[in-house]
Amino acid sequence: QVQLVESGGGAVQTGGSLRLSCAASGRTFPNYSMGWFRQALGKEREFVASISRSGRRTEYGESVKGRFTISRDNYMNMVYLQMNNLKHEDTAVYWCAAAAVEEAMQSSGLYDYRGQGTQVTVSS
Repeated sequence: QVQLVESGGGAVQTGGSLRLSCAASGRTFPNYSMGWFRQALGKEREFVASISRSGRRTEYGESVKGRFTISRDNYMNMVYLQMNNLKHEDTAVYWCAAAAVEEAMQSSGLYDYRGQGTQVTVSS
């Protein structure tokens, strides 16, 4: 069982930055690849970023490439999402998810656990 708790969301202006954190419980955190997803009001869930167990491989959604960076700290049981040059369309609830596999994955259906989410609001 893995419990995930996100933090770091908030309100920011266009062009600003935020760093989301996801704290994972349990000693098995290094066994999980991790992902970030988001969902804006009235829109479908969207893949944001993922990172493999080791942290050596990452994947990004097209809309965030070059602006967002995912990273993890397997000693601290943490995964991060650094978000730069934020746009209004980045406004959404963001959550992290864990999958008991090696690879970084884009499909939310392949993840075993997810957190409750944190709101990010970007205003112009």
